[in-house]
Amino acid sequence: MPRISPLMRRRWRTFRASRRGYWSLILFVTLLVLSLCSEFIANDRPILAVYKGEVFAPVFVEYPETRFGGDFDAPADYRDPYIAQNINAEGWMLWPPIRFADDTIDYTLDVPAPAPPSRAHWLGTDDQGRDLVARLLYGFRVSVLFGLLLTVLSSIIGIGAGAVQGYYGGRVDMAGQRFMEIWSGMPVLYLLIILSDMIRPGFWWLLGIMLLFSWMALVGVVRAEFLRGRNLDYVRAARAMGVSDARIMFRHILPNAMVAGLTFLPFVLNGAIGTLTSLDFLGFGMPPGSPSLGELLAQGKANLHAPWIGLSAFVVLSLLLTILVFIGEAARDALDPNRSVT
Repeated sequence: MPRISPLMRRRWRTFRASRRGYWSLILFVTLLVLSLCSEFIANDRPILAVYKGEVFAPVFVEYPETRFGGDFDAPADYRDPYIAQNINAEGWMLWPPIRFADDTIDYTLDVPAPAPPSRAHWLGTDDQGRDLVARLLYGFRVSVLFGLLLTVLSSIIGIGAGAVQGYYGGRVDMAGQRFMEIWSGMPVLYLLIILSDMIRPGFWWLLGIMLLFSWMALVGVVRAEFLRGRNLDYVRAARAMGVSDARIMFRHILPNAMVAGLTFLPFVLNGAIGTLTSLDFLGFGMPPGSPSLGELLAQGKANLHAPWIGLSAFVVLSLLLTILVFIGEAARDALDPNRSVT
């Protein structure tokens, strides 16, 4: 088991001393784990089903209704009274707490959609009769996973670009800076809207397009650390001993540069989630029907007579962005060498 260095212990104590950031991290991890288990919390399929002594896992496998006494070779609808009656007569079903998936339309509503909160729908439904809790749960997962992937990929590119510019300097640094000045001056949101209108949007397509512009967030910080670190004595000694440039950059200078870069990651994640939400709100983000916080905000704007839609999406989004900011502030204090907690 690897030992934790005294420096990492000090940083962890400093992070925990910021109670706001520490509890925000716990809340964020809890919400992320719950969203990753969305299929076991909100689903229109049972988690387990036992029929005539045979065990089925509908949450993982799609079974035809003929397996449960149905007449058609189509996917079983476990909410169908006929199928449910057959299974319950010869076995049982274990349902998740919410018996609706993100795309399940409730055709048994007593009032026209959007329906207000009730026992069946804890936060009500959207304007198509889909459960809001399920939409928020699945939408939270899409937003966070999208933001995490974009943050990791953009950090890899940005750190590499900043390291090359700062270590070599001179013309390499000047050419990189001039390119970034031109590239950062482009209207990112307008370009994303134009490209989304030309090509059918999707998760990976949006990720690739946004990656073209988001990698610049960490370049300046890493570049400054490499410009400072390349003139230190131990770097000069390593260069004189014949150590390769790649080894010096990523073995000796990068660990120090990462201290400053890591403090920006929660804010980069915050920006990625905000951009995706903005595109979804404008209708240029994820494909229609996909669970999305931005799409729910747009529904709330279009259905002012159903305030539970907009308020639910607003609370979830504001809570997510706020706890990420708190985590970033606590990480910044923990990595600051001038701060310490005894």
